[in-house]
Amino acid sequence: MAILGIDHLVIAVRDPDAAAADLERELGLAFTGGGRHETAGTQNRLAFLGDSYVELIGVFDRDLVLSNAGFAVGRAALEVLDAGREGLATWAVAVDDCAVEVARLRSDGSSIGDPVRGSRVRPDGETVRWVTAFPTLGPDQPPFLIEHEMTGPEWGPEAIAARREFRHPGLGKVRIARLVLPVADPAGYSGRCEEAVGIRFRADVSGWTAFFGFDTVHLHATASGLPVVQLETVGHEVERRSVPRYGVDWFVGPG
Repeated sequence: MAILGIDHLVIAVRDPDAAAADLERELGLAFTGGGRHETAGTQNRLAFLGDSYVELIGVFDRDLVLSNAGFAVGRAALEVLDAGREGLATWAVAVDDCAVEVARLRSDGSSIGDPVRGSRVRPDGETVRWVTAFPTLGPDQPPFLIEHEMTGPEWGPEAIAARREFRHPGLGKVRIARLVLPVADPAGYSGRCEEAVGIRFRADVSGWTAFFGFDTVHLHATASGLPVVQLETVGHEVERRSVPRYGVDWFVGPG
């Protein structure tokens, strides 16, 4: 599986703008991107972390969410919000060519869906485009695949270079170093990931872990608890701290 790394984490929140302001104040993350999925009924705010990002997603039209069969992320977010909570709805891994990966996975027996084109209009009027492929989504389900259109104001070469140099308030450069998922059955989750998207978790004395380049995803065997997003600062000393917000335990510390 040609996974480039964790692409982004999708956090379902009731009010993306309010959550973005709160996380910048309490955590130091600057949410500088985002917009509306006009035909899908959702809106988001994005905090770019090098080649990855955190997406705060909210619903502005539940009927659009439910009627848009191609945007499974919106339905995963709505499921979390309808349960009366906020938190991790799903996560994504980046691939170079979504269609090629889907074909390969299906030849190995995966039931992953067809590649789906998506887009979002930024507040400045520019359009961002991507291709995704979805297994069954949810907090305890495998991630989905995403291939970004590597042009324009967010994924063109200049935008990527600027994002890698961006410094968040009080944190400096930041990257996602580790995602810890609380799952009741790590072996079962690992099996679902391997079947759906080809991700293999390795079991050892510390638990079940998968490595994607510099990124790590660890499974914590528990029926409860919050997902942990470990954010690593690069070249900037900060006090290690844990900030539970929006159904996620955000852990910040130097690399």
